[in-house]
Amino acid sequence: MTPRSTSANLAPPSLAHFSPSLPFAVALSGGADSCALLLACVRRWPGQVRAIHVHHGLQVAADAFALHCQTVCELWSVPLVVTHVQAQPAPGESPEDAARQARYKAFAQVLQTHWDGHIKDMVLAQHADDQVETVLLALSRGAGLPGLSAMPAVAERFGIRIHRPWLEVPGKQLREWLLQEGVSWVEDPTNQDQRYTRNRIRHQLLPILEQAFPAFRQTFGRSARHVAQAQAVLDDMASIDLQHTGVPPRLVAVQQLNLPRQANVLRAWLLQRGVSCSTAQLEQLLHQIDACRSRGHQIDIKVGDGFVRRSGDHIDWYNR
Repeated sequence: MTPRSTSANLAPPSLAHFSPSLPFAVALSGGADSCALLLACVRRWPGQVRAIHVHHGLQVAADAFALHCQTVCELWSVPLVVTHVQAQPAPGESPEDAARQARYKAFAQVLQTHWDGHIKDMVLAQHADDQVETVLLALSRGAGLPGLSAMPAVAERFGIRIHRPWLEVPGKQLREWLLQEGVSWVEDPTNQDQRYTRNRIRHQLLPILEQAFPAFRQTFGRSARHVAQAQAVLDDMASIDLQHTGVPPRLVAVQQLNLPRQANVLRAWLLQRGVSCSTAQLEQLLHQIDACRSRGHQIDIKVGDGFVRRSGDHIDWYNR
């Protein structure tokens, strides 16, 4: 299981477009994708790679995952930190979302406490299949552009840069390369549990898509990038419109915008307040803003965990 030189049969997945600040850390779960990423990074940047394993403690196999990561890192001379998190979901939160948020927070904490904040770049092994699954999940939920943008190649989370250099690489390619290299990995048993929507997509839908549209990984990924570009334009437009409406927004200034721009600027304003607004709540808010044409007309509507209310010539969000 040593990182021996690659044979001529199968080249390692490319990292040509990935330029992290050195040194950097790899998120290592012990699965095939993260093991492949760690090996490729160690080969390209020897001595510059660190690894972080997040122990969720949610299943019996969790200790075996950590042990495998320790074994791999010892063989490849990679400094490893194993950190434990509590990833129990809050009421109404999905287990996947709870675990994801716990991981990001753990990455940031480890980089700060174990390496004194000198490492700012964290690399994740999500690949083209993961990106397609994310797009399909977003479609199934009726998501807007932020959801349909799927996972960005680079993002800021909790003060660190998150990189995903393999969003265009099929997962099958990573496993084939590891098998060629003689590298073992651990299989998460929950990946076979088709009670989870993502697993049903992976095991049932992706094989059908591959038969019907062989290039679907590339085309879905390209669509996600187009959507992300469109969202960036909307973000810029919202910034311009917020200068016009003010913060908190003036009612008359909002009413002067057309309906799509009203929706866009209100979403942006609420996000600045840390408020997540459902489509139904936003539509009701727009309806009330349109009807609010006299000084006596009030606005009082639940949005997120609080309320949007009229205050004189403005609207504002209140947490009670």
